[in-house]
Amino acid sequence: MKKLVIIAFITLQAVLPALAQQGGITGKITDVTGDPLVGASIIIEGTTTGATTDVDGTFTISNLSPQTYILQISYIGYENYEQQVEVGSGITDIGKITLSQSLLMLNNQIVISGTRRAEKITESPATVELITAKQIEELPSFNPGELLARVKGVDFIRSGVVGTGVNIRGFNSNFNAKNLQLNDGRYATLIATGLPFGPLTTQVKEDVERVEVILGPNAALYGPNAHNGLVHTITKDPRTSEGTTIALGAGNQSMFTSRARHAQVINDKFAFKITGEYTRGEEFDFVDSVYIDRLDANGNPGPDGVKEGYEELELDNDFSFLRGEAALYYSVKEDADLILSYSGSNSTYLAPTNVGRNQIIDWKINQFHLRYTSPRWFAQAYMSTSKTQDTYSIDDRTKAYYSGLDAGLSDAEARGEHSYSTGALFIDDSQRYNAELQYNNTFGEFEIVVGSQWQRDLANSEGTYLLDQNADDYIQVDQIGFYGQVEKKFGGTLKTVVAFRGDNHEIYGFNFIPKAGIVRTGTLGSWRLTYGQGIAAPTILNMYGDLFSGLILGNAEGFTLADGTTVEKQKVEKIQTFELGYKGQLAPKKLFIDANAYYNISEDFLSPVTVVGVATERGGVPISQVQSGYGVYGGLVATYVNFGKVNTYGADLGLTYAITEQLSTTVNYSYFDYSVDKDDLAANDFNKDGEVNKLDVLVNTPKNKASIGFNYSSEKWFGTLFTRWVQEYDYFSSFQIAAKTQDLVYRGVPIKENARSADTWNYGPLGGFVNVDLGLGYRVNKVFTVSGQVTNLFDAEFREFTASPFIGRLYSLEVKASF
Repeated sequence: MKKLVIIAFITLQAVLPALAQQGGITGKITDVTGDPLVGASIIIEGTTTGATTDVDGTFTISNLSPQTYILQISYIGYENYEQQVEVGSGITDIGKITLSQSLLMLNNQIVISGTRRAEKITESPATVELITAKQIEELPSFNPGELLARVKGVDFIRSGVVGTGVNIRGFNSNFNAKNLQLNDGRYATLIATGLPFGPLTTQVKEDVERVEVILGPNAALYGPNAHNGLVHTITKDPRTSEGTTIALGAGNQSMFTSRARHAQVINDKFAFKITGEYTRGEEFDFVDSVYIDRLDANGNPGPDGVKEGYEELELDNDFSFLRGEAALYYSVKEDADLILSYSGSNSTYLAPTNVGRNQIIDWKINQFHLRYTSPRWFAQAYMSTSKTQDTYSIDDRTKAYYSGLDAGLSDAEARGEHSYSTGALFIDDSQRYNAELQYNNTFGEFEIVVGSQWQRDLANSEGTYLLDQNADDYIQVDQIGFYGQVEKKFGGTLKTVVAFRGDNHEIYGFNFIPKAGIVRTGTLGSWRLTYGQGIAAPTILNMYGDLFSGLILGNAEGFTLADGTTVEKQKVEKIQTFELGYKGQLAPKKLFIDANAYYNISEDFLSPVTVVGVATERGGVPISQVQSGYGVYGGLVATYVNFGKVNTYGADLGLTYAITEQLSTTVNYSYFDYSVDKDDLAANDFNKDGEVNKLDVLVNTPKNKASIGFNYSSEKWFGTLFTRWVQEYDYFSSFQIAAKTQDLVYRGVPIKENARSADTWNYGPLGGFVNVDLGLGYRVNKVFTVSGQVTNLFDAEFREFTASPFIGRLYSLEVKASF
């Protein structure tokens, strides 16, 4: 015992002087107006030691040994700053440091989506585009999705007043699940259809920190449906964005929006934020006519003749959105956080589909999220729910209504339960459970990320559009994936990245997905060369769909046809991508270039719904026991299959030039094309008409598109003038056609512009327009901001999507107060 006391005494004598000699650095970071920059990053060069500024712009780095250090200070949207500091035995105060705004801030931007690690955007081994907090703040609209129109390489689509969507590098459709949407690292997609939340999102504009868009496959890190690309929305941390913001806006189409956000730091352990939004308005005036071949009860032409067009039954153009989030942040220790959050939305609007429009009514999304973050570990578990009781297909309900009238029903009877009798109603009461664990560390010269994700989908349509039977009959699909990434730097200018993912899907088995990249960083920018693979797994709707009384059935188990042939069950679609890119400055602080060229090899496409013939069995079960409308269809089945091999290629170019310190201009251009082996009929003649043409490939993407924007931002004024051109292109998605007249037949219907096409109307090609948007804002003082915008300034009439209205002029005015 005496020896232990002596050892302890000697140890203290050695340690206490050393501890007493520890020093530190403190200071304050502001902008040129003297306002504190909250959340600025301060790192000691060559280490991971550092701090971020608090709500007063101050920071402190403690426990530093006495010596000379170089501080690297950065903040998104501002020039980087370095300062040498001599540290002694106490705290060294470097005073106030002022950062200057950088109009060409692109080299300094930090992203996380390319490799799941924080890195400069120029050093990411992926084509990453960024929508910044400043762009979002200066957008006079409730919908930050509108900014996706200004992102290079993205096909932006506006389907109405509120409906916005994106496609990346071809093969668009009215049910496109190949672009993965993430919100704060969690999947933001519908459980049964795999579609992005879109207008169903739970996030409020004022809480969005940034949006990162990856062009091309990134399935090696994010899983199967990061096939064509990824859109990752990241929200604000309440500890670096404390305060209250209230926004009110109004515009034409009876649009009104009210939004609020409050973030508060309670003490050094707890912080929280609360957001909320209520938005309402009216969709553009448009009727998507439903064409019906009417027959009376005796099988003779009905009272209005045959092949007549009818207005959509009980069309409701009103839309409304109620959404919000609450999150509690707990600092477990100085560099580790535990975050608990809830987010939810309730939405009513019109949505385009492959077969007309859906009336979305009170569709509720809820997410419960628990997340842990530290320098080495990331873990999360979350539950998502999707619920609607009254959503329906307008097209199908309209047809059923008139069939009821022709059968002798009264108007009230035909509008009632009968109008839903053929499957127009869509009930959803689905759940999804996700868990993820990730670890990263540095071992010598190697930086390593490893992780695993688990997902369980429980889909329930109460028998309305899936092959479940009732409210208690869930369709369960499990999948688990593991991923890894190894990064090594050579001499500070060359970085190599190798990543992989293995996914085991309950229905589709195991798939391995590799990725590799080389990044060469120079003084002004970086070159990157990457190879990646991606897969797109069929959705639950593809696997277990049951539409129109079983005419359309999911293909998770394959079919046997009456002639003895078989239809194989769907498998995953695959893509390989080779990409070369450059991102950096051509002239210091003046001209920034962002360019890439890519070549894709795609195979085993997930087809649109197609008639395969009269089936006798589905997965060994007699079709009469599966198809509820067997007496009507006699086993005739339409389903989803795999087909084909197509090579696609293209390039994207973006140039940003700083005209003055406040004014910049950005020019974007994208090119896309494809090639296919027209002699390989077995693989590529999808419609079996004896030749391979564009009706087999269904690229559905413009060959050329371009935009030019002018952006102005000063202490008081800000504004944007943005012009977008999209080349005319033909579009085919299931029964939807938007194409010029030509000597081709699609699904048995000649392609003729401005004419009836089966049950819909072909208004002609999409694209072929120039759109001009104008926005202007004024910061009255540090509290109030007034802004407004006009979308489609010259009221040019154009249509961007099928089953959606022609886009007219939209204007809005917004007042925002920040405390």
